[in-house]
Amino acid sequence: MVVERKDLFVGGIEAGGTKFVCAVGRAPEDVCRPENRTEFPTGDNPGQLISRVIDWFAEKQSREPLSAIGIASFGPVDLEKGSPRYGHITSTPKPGWANTDLVGPIQRGLGNIPVGFDTDVNGAGLGEYFWGNASGLEDFVYITIGTGIGAGGMARGQLLHGLVHPEMGHLRLPRVAGDEFPGVCPYHKDCWEGLCSGPAILKRAGTPAEKIPPDHPAWKYETQYIGYAIANIVCTLSPRRVIIGGSVRKAGQLGEEAFFHAVREHVQTTLNNYVVSPSLLGDGVHRYIVPPLLGDNAGVCGALALGQLECSIAEECREKVQLINY
Repeated sequence: MVVERKDLFVGGIEAGGTKFVCAVGRAPEDVCRPENRTEFPTGDNPGQLISRVIDWFAEKQSREPLSAIGIASFGPVDLEKGSPRYGHITSTPKPGWANTDLVGPIQRGLGNIPVGFDTDVNGAGLGEYFWGNASGLEDFVYITIGTGIGAGGMARGQLLHGLVHPEMGHLRLPRVAGDEFPGVCPYHKDCWEGLCSGPAILKRAGTPAEKIPPDHPAWKYETQYIGYAIANIVCTLSPRRVIIGGSVRKAGQLGEEAFFHAVREHVQTTLNNYVVSPSLLGDGVHRYIVPPLLGDNAGVCGALALGQLECSIAEECREKVQLINY
């Protein structure tokens, strides 16, 4: 079981490849208030951006002390606390950001307060677990489809970690017949991210996703590949729900409802009734593959939850030490 979060005043950073969303508060309603949040373009100068982030939180901290900071970051990242590179963004293709220490400077700059750190998708999943469409579930997957593609979530109430962390966005998928698009991933070309991310749609269609007409073949390829990927995830992790966030899910002129309808159909077709569950049959799939209840705030709300969770873990450890010493 995941440790229960505490209702504490914390800071949260959704560290995305396009922008950093920063907020302070205790719950999602706090994040909606303009005075409690800000955004900075990510850019290609980590040192400059991190300084701006620290200054913003320091100003908030001067008004009300923060109990912790939570950071939900794009990656890959090092989550192994015993590692000398813990808290670093590692092999990202984002210009300027490879091997960047994110946790260290922020923690030192804000008086060495506790910092909870995880992937952006695990963070968003945690936000949905506490306040959204994963409430009451111990097994689910959260997918984000935007500048990149990532997926995280929980298994038996624990955020998904392992050798490093899940990189489901780089799954290799069967090619749809007739599709000769080479893909855009600098590592794998036509992996899921290389075929379906925002930059992939732009490259394939020659226009951003929000401007692509609803009958453009790009949407057929997009939703079919997403269907393949989710079917793989269902067969591998057997989640009780799949939540799809990120900007691409809004699907521009196609619309979010039509996008989800197509994805659900492709998942059902790909699984071909092999995985037997009411959640995957008929209308059950409409409650199984869903958008985030927290919408575009899932990531930054999840970052707040990571900060609150870090305080809970630290408190639990202190209590265990006191019991041992006693």
